[in-house]
Amino acid sequence: MMSPTLLVLAAGMGSRYGGLKQIEPIGPPHDTGSDSGRETIIDYSVYDALRAGFGKVVFVIRKEIEQQFQEFVAARFREHIPVEYVFQEMENLPQGFFAPPGRTKPWGTTHAVLMAADAIHEPFAIINADDFYGAQSYRLLANYLKSDSGGYAMVGFVLRNTLSEFGSVARGVCRVTQDGCLEDVTEMTHVEKVGDLVRNTDGKGRVTDLTGNELVSMNMWGFTPSIFAQMRDEFRKFLERHGSDLQSECYLPSTVNALVSVGSASVRVLRTNESWFGVTYREDQARVVESIGRQIQDGYYPKRLWDE
Repeated sequence: MMSPTLLVLAAGMGSRYGGLKQIEPIGPPHDTGSDSGRETIIDYSVYDALRAGFGKVVFVIRKEIEQQFQEFVAARFREHIPVEYVFQEMENLPQGFFAPPGRTKPWGTTHAVLMAADAIHEPFAIINADDFYGAQSYRLLANYLKSDSGGYAMVGFVLRNTLSEFGSVARGVCRVTQDGCLEDVTEMTHVEKVGDLVRNTDGKGRVTDLTGNELVSMNMWGFTPSIFAQMRDEFRKFLERHGSDLQSECYLPSTVNALVSVGSASVRVLRTNESWFGVTYREDQARVVESIGRQIQDGYYPKRLWDE
């Protein structure tokens, strides 16, 4: 059985956060006294994936950040695991489709994943570059992908373990069948803590109270290469409906929902109790740094990852 590949979606630029947050330092200071050697969320993601048994990393980036991103990666973990790059460009569309004049927004995460179709020929996991998922999550997904089941999977996080203290977040709230498979994902775009409650407010002001114990998708998926043909079909359908829009995006959870709803795909939900950390807002940075520091003190990570 081939080792699975890790596909990292790193083309986004975090509008609410500002800047190239994928390479912001979150690890402890090194002896040099500068930030240049400090680990980033991507470092911890690749480190956890390597320990879990992943054998290659493929990054989806944009041409405009290629030099900065590759210089960062070359100085880090390229000696420890093979690395490839693919590019998400707005003009890279199926034959017969063209980006409308005036569109500057990327086509979404389904399109980003499709950019890796020629680079991946083995079971693979998908993650966001700016999300910290925890070592257990990578082990769960690697073990599933190496089990030779041939199926798809999603790591399900407990909602209360994924919230920001500094504002609302978008979360895909999952319904799971009794036998542990994904039934559907409902996108909730304004989820926040309100005292001891967790609440979503939709675009029309309608409020949904949540327990906080719901399982949510944090865009950590496991697939086999057969997903590419299925995604390509769904993306063409999206372009037929929304290809002339300037803002519409084809999101991965929506694509998976569509496949599950017609019985074209079955997705096993792998529950993790890990706390998700991310930098949705710049204020989240201090919390992430503190959380990583605690895990280093507790022995989950060495102080310097790539000296090991």
